[in-house]
Amino acid sequence: MFKNIREDIASVFDRDPAARNTFEVLTCYPGLHARLLHRLANRLWHARLKWLARFLSYVTRGLTGVEIHPGATIGQRFFIDHGMGVVIGETAEIGNDVTLYHGVTLGGTSWRHGKRHPTLCDGVVVGAGAKILGPITIGAGAKIGSNAVVVKDVPAGATAAGIPARILDEEKKKSTGFDAYGIGNNQNDPVAKALHGLLGHSVTVDQRIDSILQHLEKMGVNVQEERATADKFDPNHLNKIVD
Repeated sequence: MFKNIREDIASVFDRDPAARNTFEVLTCYPGLHARLLHRLANRLWHARLKWLARFLSYVTRGLTGVEIHPGATIGQRFFIDHGMGVVIGETAEIGNDVTLYHGVTLGGTSWRHGKRHPTLCDGVVVGAGAKILGPITIGAGAKIGSNAVVVKDVPAGATAAGIPARILDEEKKKSTGFDAYGIGNNQNDPVAKALHGLLGHSVTVDQRIDSILQHLEKMGVNVQEERATADKFDPNHLNKIVD
């Protein structure tokens, strides 16, 4: 028991640079309190003292803002940063060295009995506000971006972001890192890349149209109406929106 507590405290120092000393961690970190109380609630749950386990979970939610069902399975060195608004369902399974930020939901999509909540393998990091729904698997070392909604499996080592979540390109994975509070502008979102490609093509088409209109003007043709229509579309404005 004390070994687990020491590991939990060490995981806070490893993942939160704001942590100053052990006394502060023990007294001021609701994520740690929720984890410690869940261990007790989980033991009560498996000892068939289920009402008492649920009541302890209910009290824990009031004290910490973290709701963990006593039936959830959680591995070692689990860390919840900030804690408020985290919800973990009954059949959720969490591996070792997993990190959740505030507002994360590990929820179900069905009222059927049996496995209905996600499985997070070792080393997964889930950004603030993300929702992982259903009996899906998030592979070891995967990262889920802030506010993502994940309803499909995520491969090991991948980074997923968006609504619904998509797997981001791996081209800059080593250099960009991971922002737990939101996916940065340097992430290779495939939809954003596709939009930029379309905008680039539209600029090329506009240049060709402008060249044709210039030639027509030299031939004495009145193209003022055509120019007015073309000027209504500004690809540079759309580029700013996408960026």
